Amino acid sequence: MTRPVVHRLGLPFWHPAVLLATWFGAGLLPVVPGTWGSLAALPFAWAIQSRWGDAALAAGAVLVFAVGWWVAGVVGRASGVKDAGAIVIDEVAAQWLVLAAAPLDPFAYALGFLLFRVADILKPWPASWADRRVGGGLGVMLDDVFAAIYAGGILVVLLFLWGLLHGR
Repeated sequence: MTRPVVHRLGLPFWHPAVLLATWFGAGLLPVVPGTWGSLAALPFAWAIQSRWGDAALAAGAVLVFAVGWWVAGVVGRASGVKDAGAIVIDEVAAQWLVLAAAPLDPFAYALGFLLFRVADILKPWPASWADRRVGGGLGVMLDDVFAAIYAGGILVVLLFLWGLLHGR
């Protein structure tokens, strides 16, 4: 009998916590896992928002946040790494939160994606505080939510100004 391959995250890839924490493997792609996680969130967001609307996408973000809190803690304990780069469920929850404020439009989605990536990388306060001070799965998730609040606010303002400029 062969033994399961244990990933660098301390658990086998098919473990539910690893599958969800890496958003079905998106976080294992090379170089910029957070960006891959945010990109992987987009088609799911589009499907949810087009079928059930903005409120459902916001509710989905809350649900993914709660699940992410748990799975990021499980993977963090198994790997011994506080916030392993491969954990991207935090990007998914936060990206959905940003996009819940956007119309179902490719331009708005692209802008929301870019604004979130910038905010996630820059980590304006209190995202930087949460990143440094809050531990466990909650810490992994919380800094991205704060970044999403900044990105979502800027997105709403920019889309409003865009509409004014283009007579929408």
